[in-house]
Amino acid sequence: MAYASDWTPDMVRAEVDALKHKPGALLPILHAVQNRIGYIPEGAVAIIAEALQQTRAEVHGVISFYHHFRTHPVGSKVIHVCRAEACQAMGGRMLEAHIKDRLGVDYHGTSADNEFTLEPVYCLGNCACAPSIRVNDDIHGRMTPQKFDRLADKLTTSALDIR
Repeated sequence: MAYASDWTPDMVRAEVDALKHKPGALLPILHAVQNRIGYIPEGAVAIIAEALQQTRAEVHGVISFYHHFRTHPVGSKVIHVCRAEACQAMGGRMLEAHIKDRLGVDYHGTSADNEFTLEPVYCLGNCACAPSIRVNDDIHGRMTPQKFDRLADKLTTSALDIR
């Protein structure tokens, strides 16, 4: 995955060219761009719209309709906290408050060290192991504040001072 300043129009064009001939190509293209760059840059919208002979407003409308798509860079780890009923019944609200406090961000925010972005999700399909979170593609069930702290410590990249 590229970082915020690393994307180029050619990267977007490559994803568009690979998928533009498929039926309903817009969604696969948006997924491919986000998978490659980490989000869908504003400059990509015009490239996608032109290639698919759609307006920028149509492309932007799809991006803003689906909560999965991001229009801004995120941290190296995206944490989704399940807010569905089963997780809430098993202490999800307390866990949610703890995670926000630990990371120093609210939903849709990125920690100051750019390690974590926090996002709400409304079911991870792991209800029997509530409360659950997902970190990138890994689901963690029966999460507690203490287990989250250990996980966050394990996932945090630390800078080494080499002399």
